[in-house]
Amino acid sequence: MKASSLMPAIVLSIALAGCNWVVLNPEGKRVRVASSSSNVEGCEPKGEITASVRDRIAFMDREPAKVADEVEALARNEAANLGADTILPQGEVVDGGRTYSSFRCK
Repeated sequence: MKASSLMPAIVLSIALAGCNWVVLNPEGKRVRVASSSSNVEGCEPKGEITASVRDRIAFMDREPAKVADEVEALARNEAANLGADTILPQGEVVDGGRTYSSFRCK
């Protein structure tokens, strides 16, 4: 295959690697992200949430910050569905996924 016929695929892969695919819904916007377990003391646990997105498109790694933002948005959306108003990340984003604990604090 000629290099010139690969160019459109390469350009498309690079463009898609920078795109956000997850939308934070209005309910998810009301869910806060706690930074430590002390922020959720006295809150009612609502369950664990595991959220994941593709961290790689074709042969291109996606920008880690965008992957983390999308994973967090998915978790916030799901927390709202569980009746939670707060999530607490459990560890780092690994292979496009992260686990969160969800809580009702208000």
